[in-house]
Amino acid sequence: MSRSGSLAKASLPYAEALFESSQFIQLIEKTNQDLLLISETLSKSDSLKLFLSNPLVASETKKKVLQKLFLDQVSSHVLNFLSILVDRRRISLLNSIIDCYLTLVYKLKLTTVANIYTAAVLTDLQQKSLEKKLQDMTNSKEIKLVIQVNPELIGGFVIKIGSKIIDMSIYGQLNQMTSYLNVASL
Repeated sequence: MSRSGSLAKASLPYAEALFESSQFIQLIEKTNQDLLLISETLSKSDSLKLFLSNPLVASETKKKVLQKLFLDQVSSHVLNFLSILVDRRRISLLNSIIDCYLTLVYKLKLTTVANIYTAAVLTDLQQKSLEKKLQDMTNSKEIKLVIQVNPELIGGFVIKIGSKIIDMSIYGQLNQMTSYLNVASL
């Protein structure tokens, strides 16, 4: 099993528990926003990630730091969840738990996440058009585009939804032609 697969397997029960408790107290959207804020904070601070994942740092110290960082920014529900993760020595799984939680929320909302790799920045009109086409293709209520610019694609774009990939890039077409020509010359 891959490292990301085992992370997801260990993270899913925590994400499900948070999701169910948030749903019960009707705080799914607030929890969603709180987790996005925490994820953004962690992505900006490697030292915070190292601090939280360090087994030599006492649990109480980690909880105090998390309290100071997020006390006025996230709900007490999420702060309690972070404390539980620290107590159970699962705080290092936080990013994976957040990813699993967001997947559960997107399923509830019938939202499909589409990773878009494009050679150039898409305009708002292009994004809206792409969202509409993907909505029709996937029968989703909502499409969430995660766009990354990759100049190596030369032109066009690549869409990844789950395990499905639609490659409309010039780079991908050149690779297809190359492999076709290599097979044809045999």
